[in-house]
Amino acid sequence: MLLNLPETTIYGKKVPKQNFYENPSMTPALKRLFIDQVHSIVWQNKISPFTVNVGTGTYVSEIEIIHIQLNSYDLDKKVLQFIDKTIPYHILFLLEYRNEIQARISFKEESQKAGTFKIGTYYQTDWLSPSQFDLRLEGLSMDSVYENFVYQIAGDRLNFDTDAGKTEPETLKDAVILDGKRQKILNEIAALNNKIDKEKQFNRQTELFSQVKLKRKELEEL
Repeated sequence: MLLNLPETTIYGKKVPKQNFYENPSMTPALKRLFIDQVHSIVWQNKISPFTVNVGTGTYVSEIEIIHIQLNSYDLDKKVLQFIDKTIPYHILFLLEYRNEIQARISFKEESQKAGTFKIGTYYQTDWLSPSQFDLRLEGLSMDSVYENFVYQIAGDRLNFDTDAGKTEPETLKDAVILDGKRQKILNEIAALNNKIDKEKQFNRQTELFSQVKLKRKELEEL
């Protein structure tokens, strides 16, 4: 077992890919991703107040552990998004290829439409050997168990420097929003640096360097 969970959580049901193919929302392009990238899917565990000694949650009722055996190290995010939208619970994905493990989890919020979720940012660990893989069930309620999974998997992305007098995000949602802003600026800086590398005119390079400097200042102020 990849996670050290109580036997009471074991579900162990193989999920045929055909189940997803029969969904009306499945497109030919997405089906091709499932065929090319996914070898097998197992619904490995169910974490809930009925299977572990934790309290009920305000917005998390159950966490599903879905184990996906891959055909390579590549898995398109669209595959996980489709599974996340199909199964109306919070999901922790365990991906496996060549005896290495990667955990992925999305920030998943209940939407205004009952029984549906808004799928947000995905966070992931590095690819790790089973002996290196360390993910713990921590928390007194289902909400805190889920949040702790997200924080463990996200690692430094959801850790913020408060030494400069900045306020630490109070909630997981606040941390995810702040991370989104940070990632947006980092992407903008990368795009500007790309332009600098390709630009031959000195004046234009100088202008782009100034823009990078402003973006870095914006990043520091977050």
